[in-house]
Amino acid sequence: MKFEDYRISPEIKENLTTLGFRRPTDIQYKAITPILKGDDVLAIAQTGTGKTAAFAIPVIDIIHQQKRSSRSEFISCLVMVPTRELALQITEVFQTIGQHTRVKTACVFGGVDQDPQISKLKSGIDILIATPGRMFDLVSQGHIVLDQIQILVLDEADHMLALGFIKDIRQLIHRLPKNRQTLFFSATINPEIKDLAYSLVVNPIRIEISPKNPVAKNVTHSVAFIPMDDKRFFLERIIKENPDSKILVFVRTKVRAERVFKAMDRIEIKTLTIHSDKEQKDRLEVMKQFRSGEVKILIATDVSARGIDIADVDYVINYDLPDVAENYVHRVGRTGRGVKKGLAVSFCSPEEKPVLDEIETFLDQKINVVSIDKEDYSATIDFSSDNPHDWRALLHEEETTLKGVKKKKKK
Repeated sequence: MKFEDYRISPEIKENLTTLGFRRPTDIQYKAITPILKGDDVLAIAQTGTGKTAAFAIPVIDIIHQQKRSSRSEFISCLVMVPTRELALQITEVFQTIGQHTRVKTACVFGGVDQDPQISKLKSGIDILIATPGRMFDLVSQGHIVLDQIQILVLDEADHMLALGFIKDIRQLIHRLPKNRQTLFFSATINPEIKDLAYSLVVNPIRIEISPKNPVAKNVTHSVAFIPMDDKRFFLERIIKENPDSKILVFVRTKVRAERVFKAMDRIEIKTLTIHSDKEQKDRLEVMKQFRSGEVKILIATDVSARGIDIADVDYVINYDLPDVAENYVHRVGRTGRGVKKGLAVSFCSPEEKPVLDEIETFLDQKINVVSIDKEDYSATIDFSSDNPHDWRALLHEEETTLKGVKKKKKK
């Protein structure tokens, strides 16, 4: 089936053609028609499968068909997401697919001045993409009214629960009309998520895409056993061996992110960092530079894993293994998106081996181990620009010392 075969507005079809969308992905094929029919949907699909478009296309069409003018009287659809970056990226998807339609989309999120967001709300919108904190602030101030919501979308529901938003979600439900359509999207499923999902949906269409394999098939996985203190040398090597590749590096903490940044800076490798300590305007600038390819190396924490939806990421490098096995899925899902191929490389120190075991259990598969022989290992460190025991530097130091000794003897 092709997108042109769907009973959706010609404006949307034209936008999809411009974007290069010809045929729906599995999640799009299974979700679009039930959503257009008004069914509740509970979808479990790994990241990178095109699930944003799976709900954006039908939601835009439903609202476009309902509206008789470009004027927006009230918010018809609320899309709840866990992070600021994700809010911005989903908004971009809605606005791109919804071009030349009567549908207006905006987003609200914390960390920035609320006045421009309030101004946008006052101008009238149909679809609101929001993070919980800022949305509830604006609801309490009377700038957001939820009593006309026809469609509720919870995206990355598992991540919202992990970030402690379950109370916010339950509070939100009391403010929405009971007679609404609910779309629940998550990359993973567990008992808590299942309980929440079934408390929100009514006779849902349940969709599972590759539930036994939570990671997209076009990602190749490998792991190398490297002590913690030596990881920077191997990161340097991968970067230098792949100068044209876009590389996303994941670390466990924001402190680690800055340390790796400084290690790369010492050897004149330009990188960027993104984590919760950065101001929103700085995070946006970082994403802009990484998206455009101006800077090809981005060092990120797990907080940002779901919000990084950048085309053509060639490598995901797990510099540190994640604390939670499920986060591995979300990290590596940043590469190999759609029909593109991707590479996921993990550095595993001895103390991280139990985490690797948990990841393999979660994936229900072994990750290919890259064997590094002693000679190759030593060469990687010896030829590093950041090696304090660099043999070239030592030779230069020895030569300088010998010259100084000879000069003294001549005197």
